Amino acid sequence: MAAQMFEGTQHAAVYLKYRFAPGKELKDIILTYLQEKAPSCTQLAVDVGCGSGQGTAFLAEHFAKVVGTDISHAQIQEAKAAPSPPNISYLVCPAEELPFEDASVDLLASFTAAHWFDIGKFMNEVKRVLRPGGCVAISTYTIDMSLHYGDCSEKLTQIFREAWDQLLKYSHSRVKHVLEDYKEIFEALPFPDKKRITSIYDKIPMTVAGVVGYLESVSPYQVFMKNDPEAAKTLLPGMEKRLLETMGAPSRDTPLEFWVRHVCILGHREA
Repeated sequence: MAAQMFEGTQHAAVYLKYRFAPGKELKDIILTYLQEKAPSCTQLAVDVGCGSGQGTAFLAEHFAKVVGTDISHAQIQEAKAAPSPPNISYLVCPAEELPFEDASVDLLASFTAAHWFDIGKFMNEVKRVLRPGGCVAISTYTIDMSLHYGDCSEKLTQIFREAWDQLLKYSHSRVKHVLEDYKEIFEALPFPDKKRITSIYDKIPMTVAGVVGYLESVSPYQVFMKNDPEAAKTLLPGMEKRLLETMGAPSRDTPLEFWVRHVCILGHREA
């Protein structure tokens, strides 16, 4: 059974504002693979579990048509309201029931979403909709994250991880797929021509406010808010205060670097 964790309108707005798009290293790996395996398959890409469209926008630069799908009406509303190129469209639908014809999709992608799907049913849809010669790119960022600023990076990362550790207690059981580097999802991909890359590192420009907003956007924080709202309301302001004091910075708009490790599953259906 699939899990629905991003339904609220307010949560969807936070998600749009603070979730980061795929970074350069991840994008380069995906594009290199597509060029190697399917250089002429550039008509239709589908971004499954697209959220508010961060990965969809990347795909639109390389395909004639891109469709972002998500089970959350609130997420799709945010995606549609954001500026986007004319070759992008969005649909509300489950990952396990994709509204595409058999063998019609050139690239089926999913960015930090596949762990919420019913993996068996989703892979049946992957096999059904992907055209011969088409590709799959399923990625997630991990909780292997760090903050970098001047000579206090180690301390900043410690503060960030202390906050993350409090949130992980409220994680859904599906997060195990992320903690295991998508091993089970990789094994379920029904094509023999596939690989899993677990050491993709991106350095993302961010601000202190962005770091705080990112944690506000994650599903464990939303569960924390429901279970212990008073404690949840103090966690992120407390983290922000400690970060700024450690940095010696007066403003939450102070820039820093957010380093994150990605996992990416790549697959190719033989023509």
